[in-house]
Amino acid sequence: MAPGVGLMSVLLLTLPLVTFATKPSFSIDYSQNCFLKDGEPFRYISGSIHYSRIPSVYWKDRLLKMYMAGLNAIQTYVPWSFHEPVPGQFDFSGDRDLEHFLQLCRDIGLLVIMRPGPYICAEWDMGGLPSWLLKKKDILLRSSDPDYLAAVDKWMGQLLPILNRNLYQNGGPIITVQVENEYGSYFACDYNYMRHLSQLFRAHLGNEVVLFTTDGAGVGYLKCGSLQGIYATVDFGPGSNVTAAFKAQRHAEPRGPLVNSEFYTGWLDHWGEKHSVVPTAAVVKTLNEILEVGANVNLYMFIGGTTFGYWNGANTPYSPQPTSYDFDAPLTEAGDLTEKYFAIREVIKMYKEIPGGVLPPSTPKFAYGQVQMKKLKTVSEFLDILSFSGPVKTLYPLTFTEMNQAFGFMLYQTVLPVSCLKPTPLSSPLNGVHDRAYISIDGIAAGILERNKALTINITGKAGSRVDILVENMGTINYGREINDFKGLVFNLTLGADVLGNWTVYSLSIDEAVHKGLLSASSGFISTSSSFNTSPPPALSPPTFYAGSFIIPDGIPDLPQDTYIQFPNWRKGQVWINGFNVGRYWPSRGPQITLFVPAHLLSISAQNNITVLELEASPCSSGPCTVEFTDTPVINGTVKSTGHYKKSSTDKTFWSRTILE
Repeated sequence: MAPGVGLMSVLLLTLPLVTFATKPSFSIDYSQNCFLKDGEPFRYISGSIHYSRIPSVYWKDRLLKMYMAGLNAIQTYVPWSFHEPVPGQFDFSGDRDLEHFLQLCRDIGLLVIMRPGPYICAEWDMGGLPSWLLKKKDILLRSSDPDYLAAVDKWMGQLLPILNRNLYQNGGPIITVQVENEYGSYFACDYNYMRHLSQLFRAHLGNEVVLFTTDGAGVGYLKCGSLQGIYATVDFGPGSNVTAAFKAQRHAEPRGPLVNSEFYTGWLDHWGEKHSVVPTAAVVKTLNEILEVGANVNLYMFIGGTTFGYWNGANTPYSPQPTSYDFDAPLTEAGDLTEKYFAIREVIKMYKEIPGGVLPPSTPKFAYGQVQMKKLKTVSEFLDILSFSGPVKTLYPLTFTEMNQAFGFMLYQTVLPVSCLKPTPLSSPLNGVHDRAYISIDGIAAGILERNKALTINITGKAGSRVDILVENMGTINYGREINDFKGLVFNLTLGADVLGNWTVYSLSIDEAVHKGLLSASSGFISTSSSFNTSPPPALSPPTFYAGSFIIPDGIPDLPQDTYIQFPNWRKGQVWINGFNVGRYWPSRGPQITLFVPAHLLSISAQNNITVLELEASPCSSGPCTVEFTDTPVINGTVKSTGHYKKSSTDKTFWSRTILE
C-alpha cells in the first residue's frame, strides 16, 4: 500500500470516532441519579419564561437577566392556539417566532426545557388548546378521541420539526421535552392517549431526546400522569416538605435525577381577589433545601409577563385571570429586578458560579400624563363596521364556536315579544351566559348578566323594543375537566316564563376594525370636554367606544419608554394602543389597576392613538374624560375577595393558599 493511501485510510477510520466523541449529548444516568451533559454529571437550575407573554423586542433583555441570576436553563411553554388560530394556518412570525427565541437562548448560554403540550395550562386561554377544536361539540379533549388526535398530529407535525433542529444533540439549546402537562390532574386518565403522544414525539424527535412528564408531588397524580419510557418529574412550592415531595417522584422513578419542574416563586391572580404574594423568605428557604439535596429545579415563574389581548384563562368555579401575569416573580411583569431576584441569586451562588459582569438594569418608565378621550359610538351603532361577516338569523342563540369566533365579543339582538310595563325578569336559568352580558333595551342600558354571579335582571319595555345583548368572552377555563368551555349565550334566555327566540347574531371583528382605524374614520367625535354635567354619573351605559391621542416629543432623549395606563373612574373594558390590544381593565373589581404598555408600541414620529371600549360606564358625562399614563404599576389594588375560588388540600397548589391566608 502506498504511504499516501495508508494515511488516508487512517484518517477515514478515525474521522467517525472524532465526530462521535464531540457530538453534544444529553441523557439520564440512572446509576448516578443525575443527568449527563456531554458525558458529565449535570444539574440544571432553570426559570420559566413564556415567550408568548413578552414582546420579542424584550426577549434578550429578560433572558440576560435570567442568565445573570445564575440560571443555566430556561423553561417555556408553546401555546398551540397562539400559533394555529384557525385550522391549518400556522404563524411563527414576529412575537410568535419561536425559533428566534430558542436561538437567543443558545446565544446567551441558556439551555431550554421545552413544554410543547399539546395542553399547557399556563393560565392561558383553554390551556393553550385552540377553541376551534370545540366545533365537534362532544369532543373529549386530552384523550384518544380520534378527532382530537388528528388535530394534535397535524399541529405537532408543524411544531416538532422546529424543536428537532433545536435539540441539544443537533446543536440547539433544547435538552428535555415534556409530553402533555400535569395529566395526572385530569379526569380522563387515558394511557392510550399518552402512548400516542410518546410515539408521536419519538417519531419526530428521535430516541435520544429526554422526554419527561410533570405532575403534582403525590402518588395519586403520578398514577395517571406518568408513563413508562417518559421520565416522571414533580412540582411543588415553598413551604412543602421537600423529602416527602421527592419521595413521591421516587415512587415512579426509583433511580434517576430528582426534578422539581415547577417550584413556585409566586402565584396567579383572579379578578376580584387580592394580588397573590409569596414571601421571599419562604421561596429561598425551600429553594435552598431543594438544591441542598442535589435536585434539579425550575423556578415557575422567573418572569411572568403580560397576557395581552384576550389570551388569559380562567379557573373553576369560573374565575377569570387579569391581564397582568406578574406572578410575584423575581422579575416583574415589566422585567424589573426585585428583592426576590437578588435573594434567589444569592442562594444559587452557594451552589454554582454566577456569571460576572454588570446586571442589565430595570427598563426606565415614563409618565406621559393624562390623555383626553372623546366619545365615539356604541357597539350597536358601529355594527356595520364591526361585523364584517354580517348578521345571522337563528331561532335560538348561537355560540362563539358556531359563529367561528374565538375571542372577544359577540352581539345578540332580538325584540321584546310582549310589553313589560312592570319590571319583568330576564333570566339565564341554566347559567348560560358565558361569561358576561351587557343588556340594552332600545339603546338604554338595562343591566348585566354574569356567569355564576348574576343570573337575572328586571327589565321594562314595549312589545317590539330592540334588545341588544353584548356578550364578552372573559377567558376560557384552562385547568380541570371543564376546559371544553363554550362561549356566548350557550343556553336560552327567558323573559318571565317564556324562552326568548328569533335572534340576530353578529360576530364582531373589533380588533381588526381598531387596527385599521375604521372607528375614528367613520365617526365624528362627540365632545366630552367643554363642560361637565353636575348630575351623578349613570349607573350603567351601553358599551361604547372612546378615542384619544397624544404626541411624544421627539426632542426628549431616550423616549419612548415603557409606561402604564390607568383608568380613573372608568369601570371595565378593553384598551388598544396604536391598534395593539393591550388587554382588559377592571379597576372597579381589581386587583389590577394599571396595564403595562411596552415602549415599542409607542411612536415619536406620529401621534399615538388610544381606543377604549368601556362596557359599563365611563366618567365622561360627569367629570374628567381622561386616561392616564403613569410610571408606577398598581397590580395590587384593594379589593374585597369574592372568596369562591378554592382548591382542596389534596391539590398540589394548596401550599399557595396556606402561605397567603
